Amino acid sequence: MYLTGIADEASQNIFEQINATKELGWNAIESRFINSKNIHDITDEEFDEVVTALDGSGVYINAFGSAIGNWGKDVRDDFLITEQEINRAIPRMKKLGAKFVRVMSYKVLEGEEQFVEERIRRLRLIVEAFSTEGITAVHENCMNYGGMSWQHTLELIDAIPGMKLVFDTANPAFNRDRSKVGEPWQDPLEFYHKVKQHISYVHVKDCLNPSADNNNQELYVYPGDGDGRVLEIMTDLKNSGYTGGISIEPHLAAVFHSTDSMNKTDEDPKEIYVRYGRRLMEMLDSIGYNYEAYLP
Repeated sequence: MYLTGIADEASQNIFEQINATKELGWNAIESRFINSKNIHDITDEEFDEVVTALDGSGVYINAFGSAIGNWGKDVRDDFLITEQEINRAIPRMKKLGAKFVRVMSYKVLEGEEQFVEERIRRLRLIVEAFSTEGITAVHENCMNYGGMSWQHTLELIDAIPGMKLVFDTANPAFNRDRSKVGEPWQDPLEFYHKVKQHISYVHVKDCLNPSADNNNQELYVYPGDGDGRVLEIMTDLKNSGYTGGISIEPHLAAVFHSTDSMNKTDEDPKEIYVRYGRRLMEMLDSIGYNYEAYLP
C-alpha cells in the first residue's frame, strides 16, 4: 500500500505541492488542480512547467482527479464536452505515467428521471477510451448517480465492463441513501463493504453528518474524528490485504463542490495538508498497516 494525496489542497502551485508531499515523506501526488484549473484544462505551456517541476524531484503523479462526468456536469449536456476532456487527459496521463483517472456518473437531477441508459452509454465510452490506453478509470461515490447509494454504484458496475471504483470514506456521510425509505444518511461502512470487491483506489476524508448544529452542512474534520468510519475501513483494508493507493483529500481548507462551506480558516492550507497526512499515518501505524513508496 502507498500513500498519496490531492495536493492542490496544500497549494495550487506545483512546486508547493511537491514540497508538501516530500514533507510527508511521500513520493506521489493525485493531481487535480494546478493554477486553479484541472490538469486536463491547463495550457500546454503550463503542463510543460508541471513536467519540468516533477522531473528529477522524486515525486510522481499516480492518478488524475479529473472533472469528467463530475457533480458539475449534466448528462444532458453535449457529450463533446466529455470527449474533449478525455482527449486532453490521456496524452498528459501517459506523459506523466499516471495509472488511474477519477471519473463520475454526472450530477443527480431533480425529479425522478435520471437518464440512466444515457449515463451508462457515456460511462462505457469513457472507460473504454482510457482502458484502450492502459489507464484504469475509477468511479467515485460522490454527488453523482452512482453515489446515490451502494445499489446505484453496483448497477453501474454490472453495466460497464472494466470500470473500477475509488471509494471515498466521507462522501456517504453527507449523501442521502436514495434506495431507502426516508432517505437517511448513507452508512460509509455499509457502502464500503457492499462495493469492496470492486475498489481499486481509496480517498480518505472525514466529516460530521449535516445537522442543525452545523447549519445542515457536512463539517470536515481530521481522519477518525467524524462519521466516515475511517478507522474501521482502514482496518478492514489492512486485514483484506489491500495494497493499492490511499489518497488524502482533507477539505479542511478548500471544499471544491461548495462555495458556502462550514470549513473556513485562515490557517495555511499546506500546514493543514501535512498535518492531515501525519494524522492518517498515525492511524495506520496504530493498526500496523505498513505503507511503502509509490512505484511508478
